[in-house]
Amino acid sequence: MSTATFAYKVRDRDGKLRSGSLQAATETQVATKLKAMGYSPLSITAANTGLQREVKLPSIGKKVKLKELAVFSRQFATMINSGLSLLRALTILVEQTDNKKLQQALSEVRTDVETGSSLSGALARQPAFFPPLMVNMTKAGEVGGFLDLVLMQIAANYEAEVKLRGKIKAAMTYPAVVFVMAIVAVIGMLIFIVPVFAGLFAGFDAQLPAPTRFLVFLSGVAKWAAPLGLVALIALVFTWPKIKNTPRVRNTLDPLKLKAPVFGPLAQKVALSRFARNLGTMMQSGVPILQSLDIVADTTGNVVLERAIRDVQNSVRQGEALAKPLENHWVFPPMVVQMMSVGEDTGALDTMLHKISEFYDQEVEATTEALTALIEPLMIAFLGAVIGSMIVALYMPIFSLMNVIK
Repeated sequence: MSTATFAYKVRDRDGKLRSGSLQAATETQVATKLKAMGYSPLSITAANTGLQREVKLPSIGKKVKLKELAVFSRQFATMINSGLSLLRALTILVEQTDNKKLQQALSEVRTDVETGSSLSGALARQPAFFPPLMVNMTKAGEVGGFLDLVLMQIAANYEAEVKLRGKIKAAMTYPAVVFVMAIVAVIGMLIFIVPVFAGLFAGFDAQLPAPTRFLVFLSGVAKWAAPLGLVALIALVFTWPKIKNTPRVRNTLDPLKLKAPVFGPLAQKVALSRFARNLGTMMQSGVPILQSLDIVADTTGNVVLERAIRDVQNSVRQGEALAKPLENHWVFPPMVVQMMSVGEDTGALDTMLHKISEFYDQEVEATTEALTALIEPLMIAFLGAVIGSMIVALYMPIFSLMNVIK
């Protein structure tokens, strides 16, 4: 029987991922050899050689969307709470997950659990798919013996986050679309329509009105600026994902987000809601306070709030109360500080944090509805004013010519 080359991925006894290739007749023989070597096979595929080498294109969107993570968490929690074994639940999730990358990650988690690893340890080996919040809450549930309850809390947490993001996107979609339409319409008129009128006006033996001259000037600028702007936009689309999380960019933009007119308070409410919900969920699951603060600081989405939480973490490490250091940071309103202080005094801080999160979720919903109601007529008026002023500027010389003829 002829042999072939098979590429494999395995985990060794220490849980480390290894890869390589072996000569064998079938995949079964490769799996037998790997198990005899003390490895846990993850994948075995026939290696392509020569002219039949496989061409791989760079993948887009390697990370799992938050909505997919929320659905996975709810399904996992429901199955565990219904009495299914851990391995059986993971097997079902692998079979029904549409996202191929998440499916591969869950398959490796299942393999790790089969070889004796804890669920939290298996999730921790897939940091690109399962965030630290999920890993640490799962670990706390395993230690405390209430994994099913913790998984339910994880699912509820991510579902609330998805709902919050959905409200923000729904409120911002209309203004963004109208703004883009306005820009496209203006550029189209400057490049294609204004030059036609400019050629017509060139035959007039009279000076054009100032608005028309300015519009013709803008048309000339747009002819060379539009291609440069398009190239810059394409470059920004490709480079922004790589630089948006760098310290230099975050230190510049994050404070501006919180202090921006109209949208600044909305960004602050979103960050506070996320902070309260994540911290309350982790404390309710039994994760130690210092570890919870460390993880929550990385999930706030704003460097200003992250620095404040790090400062609070250092104060708590020195024996101070949790709420007291928050007074030193303007990003935390007095209401949040007072409610957390009451929660500490009564021993119900996790419950109070969830109430804070619910309050700011409602505030975000009310603010987005108000912004949508305000922005829609403003954007329509803006679009009408821009296009209308351009049309008037184009027709002003024609009106002047008609007066001369009369």
